Amino acid sequence: MTSATATTRSERERAGEGRSGTGRTGRGGRPRKPLDHGAWFLVLPALLPILVLSVGPLLYGVTLAFTDAQSGRTEPTRWIGALNFQDLLHDTLFWDSFGIGLLWAVGVTVPQFALGLGLALLLDQDLRLRWLARSLAIIPWAMPEVVVAVMWRLVYHSDAGVLNETLRDLGLGDGRDWLTGLSTALPAVIVVGVWAGLPQTTVALLAGLQNTPRELHEAAALDGAGAWRRFRTVTWPALRPVALAITALNFIWSFNSFALVYVLTSGGPGGRTRLPMLFAYEEAFRYGQFGYAAAMGCVMVAVVSVLLALHLVGRLTKGAEA
Repeated sequence: MTSATATTRSERERAGEGRSGTGRTGRGGRPRKPLDHGAWFLVLPALLPILVLSVGPLLYGVTLAFTDAQSGRTEPTRWIGALNFQDLLHDTLFWDSFGIGLLWAVGVTVPQFALGLGLALLLDQDLRLRWLARSLAIIPWAMPEVVVAVMWRLVYHSDAGVLNETLRDLGLGDGRDWLTGLSTALPAVIVVGVWAGLPQTTVALLAGLQNTPRELHEAAALDGAGAWRRFRTVTWPALRPVALAITALNFIWSFNSFALVYVLTSGGPGGRTRLPMLFAYEEAFRYGQFGYAAAMGCVMVAVVSVLLALHLVGRLTKGAEA
């Protein structure tokens, strides 16, 4: 009896091995599929641009940060180790710009999310000409940053700007030069940043709202829940993953922004709007300190990577608890 059972079992194992091609199994006892090497050829068209345009320059920049590379230098570039990073630790101008960058990123991200959420809730309602409102809401997103900056320079112009003309017509003063005032330059630039990035936040949140089942809202309304309670118990839990993702992305994009602030103020007045990216640009292309500028870039990449890692860990932890 035992011999017959063993024979039957061995026959079943051989049959299974013949069907799977190999005797190895994956989770749950299911046979593992052999690796399809042809799949790499499908990935290469998307992988090569990333390697050439992103990973390659990043590795070159990291290498450059440990050298004394300068423009117009006749001597060969030397490896100096962590000397650039040591100098960077004592560079108060860079850390001032770093603080301005954090203030700028937070100042843009928070109002952008609040206004985007309100606009998304409004566009999610069954309104007349909703399609037109949605189309108009994404116009700033379709405009290049340089065009946005030039347009807002005209708005803020001290003599012929729309803002100052409106203030004069309302009797609220003779106007001021918003982009050159020490106390108004950064808030004025933040307003432009919020306006320019508002459409992408609105679109992302609107997509999250439309993925929320209508049945949940109807059931909550039948239970007597008001608008605020429905938002807190139905809308926000479904919208939270999208909100966290778009907020993290907006913070990273704002912290790494360059063109908008460069065209508006070029980092002035007195460095009040000099973001870290602008500081690194000036060190590299105005003063020719390529190695030192590369070290600044490495620090910024490290900070953004840490913030992104913390965000992902928080998302994974909340997902595991749920």
